[in-house]
Amino acid sequence: MTVPHDPEFRVSLANGADELRAAQRLRYDVFVAELGGGGPLVDHDARLERDRFDPFFDHLILHDDAAGGQVVGVYRMLRSEKADVAGAFYSEEEYDLAPLKATGRRLLELGRSCVHVDYRGGRAMYHLWNGLAEYITTHEIEIMFGVASFHGTDVAALAEPMSLLHHRHLAPEDLRVTARPPHATSMNLIPEDRIDRRAAMVQMPALIKAYLRLGGVVGQGAYVDHSFNTTDVCLILDTNALSERQKRIYGADI
Repeated sequence: MTVPHDPEFRVSLANGADELRAAQRLRYDVFVAELGGGGPLVDHDARLERDRFDPFFDHLILHDDAAGGQVVGVYRMLRSEKADVAGAFYSEEEYDLAPLKATGRRLLELGRSCVHVDYRGGRAMYHLWNGLAEYITTHEIEIMFGVASFHGTDVAALAEPMSLLHHRHLAPEDLRVTARPPHATSMNLIPEDRIDRRAAMVQMPALIKAYLRLGGVVGQGAYVDHSFNTTDVCLILDTNALSERQKRIYGADI
């Protein structure tokens, strides 16, 4: 972390257009400027990363009050009832979510998680996760899910981590969503006994590792998202399955 002061973190839901724009501006810095993503509603002049789903999501934002309340982390969250109004979950563009919907349980889709480059490696994500835990408790969420991304679209270069996810962290059949064609790709690229677990974990994005530590599992197949220059996996976390040890990883009272 390269912040030249001691951060004073505060988590809240975005309140009004100005805070939403601040979240979209941070998303632009990370997903567009840093990672090379794009999209039909991205505003390059105003440096805003946005899409048609933003009005339906709740946006969890992390402020640094020692830096004038600057928005330094974001997470967006879509409950089932809001997805019904939107017409779909965001992830349905990439995955068949029928198994999750069939459970009849309270669902929460997570996405667009990012932290300002100067605040990575510190406690920023810890505070976002605690804010998320409070939201989950308030809304009695039973299953969290959402796409998480590997940078780049060269699937062969991601063979180690994706194969590890497929062989050791595949969701049970009743929760196993499936990547949609034509951009679906298999994650079963290397036999389990030939995976270099150390190499796989080095390549694994921090957010995916965090979900795995909490007991998260993945859907069947990955989705190659050329517009965002990513290869996406769908992570699923049953909040009832969290152990006390896992809850304490983020101080989460879920």
